Amino acid sequence: MNRSSRPLSSPSQTLPATGAAVEVLRRQRHTGQQIAAEVGISPATVSRILQRLGLNRLRDLEPAELVRRYEREHPGELIHIDIKKLGKFNRVGHRITGDRTGQSSLRARGEGPGWEYVHVCIDDASRIAFSKVMKSERRSCAVSFLKAAIAYYASLGIKVERVMTDNGSCYKSFAFRKACRRLGLKHIRTRPYTPKTNGKAERFIQTSLREWAYARAYNTSKERADELPRWLHRYNWHRPHGSIGSVPPISRLALNRNN
Repeated sequence: MNRSSRPLSSPSQTLPATGAAVEVLRRQRHTGQQIAAEVGISPATVSRILQRLGLNRLRDLEPAELVRRYEREHPGELIHIDIKKLGKFNRVGHRITGDRTGQSSLRARGEGPGWEYVHVCIDDASRIAFSKVMKSERRSCAVSFLKAAIAYYASLGIKVERVMTDNGSCYKSFAFRKACRRLGLKHIRTRPYTPKTNGKAERFIQTSLREWAYARAYNTSKERADELPRWLHRYNWHRPHGSIGSVPPISRLALNRNN
């Protein structure tokens, strides 16, 4: 009897969760290199997954939808929340040294320092932002961040009415829904595969990566996290924002104090 040469198991086969993450990012029109960096796998593995999915060419995706830009009239009417995963490190990373054989490779194998999660929030009308580095993207951290964000805006005299998030599991949880109800918030979720619906949060993440996370050679991820509150202060109080007439976000509030 002829037997198949295919092995009974394939220990090196890509995990279903990894394949699903690659598909989601591809449908958001990320390149193969961007997906590899985001998921923590090699570009070659990304290429194999995309070929299997029939998504190895960007033109195989559905045409991008027309982006409808909008802006709420009053601060607090709507805040946007999102999460960005960043690699932890205990020495200067590959983005500065160019050496990808160190911590990034260890992290991709499930070793090394691991990950941390930057939870971000931006007010639709004023562009005033709030952000914290958290230990996970689970519901407990999402709820904790939501409460901290609402308290921060309240300290500026802003009463938040609505919160927009994507469809991440932490935002679909009962705990997050309960927290929104207790805080008197209406929770709005974006449609799947349409990250531009929450575009203000996406753009703030890119700005924070460029001007804070990757702006200089931090010695450790803790040093990077310690710099975040100082950068946020500059962003809100001193940095001109191009989308609101090149004035700092805080200028959209009628505050009598300088900072």
